[in-house]
Amino acid sequence: MNNKTLAIIVAGGRSSRLSGNVELPRADRDVPKQYMMLAGRSVLERCVDKFISHSQIDNVLVVIHRDDIAAYDRHVRPHSKLLPAVTGGSSRQQSVYKGLMEAKIMGPGGKILIHDGARPFVESETITQVLDNIAPAIGAIAANRVVDTLKRGDSRLEISATVSRDDLFCAQTPQGFMAKDIIAVHEDANKNEKSDFTDDASMFEAAGLAVRMVVSPSHNFKITTPDDLARARSLVEQIEGLPMTHADIRSGNGYDVHAFAAGDGVILCGHKIPFHKKLEGHSDADVALHALTDALLGTIGAGDIGSHFPPSDPQWKGVSSDRFVKHAIELVADKGGMINNVDITLICEAPKIGPHRDNMREKLAELCDLELDRVSLKATTNEKLGFIGREEGIAAIATVAVSFGARS
Repeated sequence: MNNKTLAIIVAGGRSSRLSGNVELPRADRDVPKQYMMLAGRSVLERCVDKFISHSQIDNVLVVIHRDDIAAYDRHVRPHSKLLPAVTGGSSRQQSVYKGLMEAKIMGPGGKILIHDGARPFVESETITQVLDNIAPAIGAIAANRVVDTLKRGDSRLEISATVSRDDLFCAQTPQGFMAKDIIAVHEDANKNEKSDFTDDASMFEAAGLAVRMVVSPSHNFKITTPDDLARARSLVEQIEGLPMTHADIRSGNGYDVHAFAAGDGVILCGHKIPFHKKLEGHSDADVALHALTDALLGTIGAGDIGSHFPPSDPQWKGVSSDRFVKHAIELVADKGGMINNVDITLICEAPKIGPHRDNMREKLAELCDLELDRVSLKATTNEKLGFIGREEGIAAIATVAVSFGARS
């Protein structure tokens, strides 16, 4: 792993409190909860996609039950970030341990997030905040404030005390740690046969290490009971506008232009083309990716690139523009959107785009997680007219189509 960030998603449970329950529809009774369907997509698929689409996650490793290999292959599509699944142990703690040992083989050096495969509604912002709060010997977890009045009951279920809810939280996932720290903690617990921990944070605490909490929404809940499953399906209906009467497919467009300056090449679609000039402007001045960012933001009414990454802010100087596209993709994914296709037109007299087109399309396809035939890149001149015709700069037009499931 070196300094990469790995998300381990634990999905090896047997759903003893849910599967087989007579309150469930018959189609759900013999299915582990992580493979139950929420509006046409499994719980686990939705969960995995949250981490794959996050720009700060380098790899995702799913720990599954040995009997679920075929189900996993059906429900989770391959992705460049997704590592081969590993089979877990007889408990959650053992499954996490097996995932961490796989990470150790890769050479721990970065951060590790551990997430329950039955929490499909974790938000991108929660993942970001957990990652931001991790430090050496300091873990971080998502947590939700307790809002109900708490009562302590005796053996007869009579109230013996009212417990103050001040400073009380319900632990959620993801739970994040430096890789070396959490691997060492799990190895110690395994060596000493300590198996009564309810989550990874409690193991960290027992080792005398600090854990910070990130306040997370209540809808980042774990599907455990039939009521949870009903709540999850209701939430998906609200998010995706079900029941379906027609597809919710939105298009967005973006336009950008940058002037030439003295240099040694222009960056377009993340690919540097050798040239006696460069493009001047925001970040690395990748005019194509700037237009694409605006097009993606347009599908969710989220403003433009300047409102998210102000050109006056020095932290964006020279930054690779794929960072802006990834941010826009995350925002779209948080709204339930999936990119259908990308179409970009470059307008310039020079440099020649043709010799570099294939490489640029491949970079776009990888960036947007699309098949190559869903990525179009065209180039045209301005017939020597205007500032483009005078070879003073390059303009780009981007169009995207994004599917948001369905709406009534």
